Amino acid sequence: MAAISMLSLLYLTSILAFLHFLDIKISQKLLISHGNHKVRLKKNPDLPLRFRHDGTFKILQVADMHYGMGVITRCRDVMSSEFDFCSDLNTTHFLKRMIEDEKPDFIAFNGDNIFGASTTDAAESMMKAFGPAMESGLPWAAVLGNHDQESTMNREELMYFISLMDYSVAQTNPAKESMKENIDGFGNYDLNVYGPPGSHLANSSLLNLFFLDSGDREIVQGVRTYGWIKESQLHWLHKVSEGLQDSSYLPGCQTPALAFFHIPIPEIRQLYYQKITGQFQEAVACSFINTGVLKSFVAMGNVKAVFIGHDHKNDFCGNIAGIWFCYGGGFGYHGYGKAGWPRRARVILAELGKGEFAWMGVERIKTWKRLDDEKLSKIDEQVLWQT
Repeated sequence: MAAISMLSLLYLTSILAFLHFLDIKISQKLLISHGNHKVRLKKNPDLPLRFRHDGTFKILQVADMHYGMGVITRCRDVMSSEFDFCSDLNTTHFLKRMIEDEKPDFIAFNGDNIFGASTTDAAESMMKAFGPAMESGLPWAAVLGNHDQESTMNREELMYFISLMDYSVAQTNPAKESMKENIDGFGNYDLNVYGPPGSHLANSSLLNLFFLDSGDREIVQGVRTYGWIKESQLHWLHKVSEGLQDSSYLPGCQTPALAFFHIPIPEIRQLYYQKITGQFQEAVACSFINTGVLKSFVAMGNVKAVFIGHDHKNDFCGNIAGIWFCYGGGFGYHGYGKAGWPRRARVILAELGKGEFAWMGVERIKTWKRLDDEKLSKIDEQVLWQT
């Protein structure tokens, strides 16, 4: 009996040792290696997105970082006195300054996050470009521009990679399985912003953020043009908007929404002849295909403002058919710009109304820009929408 017991013990010990060996090997396989860095399992932000205790929700919009490969990637369109010491690191430093100074609740990257033609490794460039956002621990999301896919990853791979990065809340496409079918592009999704913690609106969505893929370039009847938002995307957006109205904290009322995409729509050209806040310094580069994005937003009724990038030297806000369209202005130093015209970022602030005893819905949406100068100068503050 003693011999049998000893054999059983040895057998059990061997099994446990083998299982321990397998656990170590499997754990190593679960770690994704990239270069000399090991990417840990994704860190997630505190969710859901929600307004602060003071009834505010602040978004930092970052348009056109055009990140390359870091310190070896030179700046474009800066003063000659700045050029020798200017690189992608200036973009990184600007992003860190904005996060530290504005203390946003959320960061929205508006496309052309990396400049594919200037990097041999898209994943490595994205890790560096989004690095300050991940280090901050803030929730952030992104859409793609027309240059992101020009390196080693296609658009689907890029969005999937972004969705797996620390603190990212981006999605490759809508989360609900039933809504994934027949939607063009990658990076179409909707995020809800809930009421302040501990308030009676803590479980109610008060603001919606729509993200859309505006594509890159396409050839139509032999003519090359920029990408555009397709009818399938607008159909999905209509369904989402209708569902939001049905689930509103006030039956029959719509919660306001903001939209983010990269390439502007053709109607923005009209703003050259209208009153705007900011500067209109270059022609609007967009597709000659018009699928009725503006008409769709007007029909939906809940989109109050749209935030775009692409044209780096435009940083204005203008109103078309009751909806504000705002450029972010060029953020990144490897993207084209204008020497002597500082790189810039846009900040968006949503504020809740305060009743006699409790918070109400969104009362006001404001915006302003910050310049990458010595003082992070604040300019062009304006109210976009209020009840």
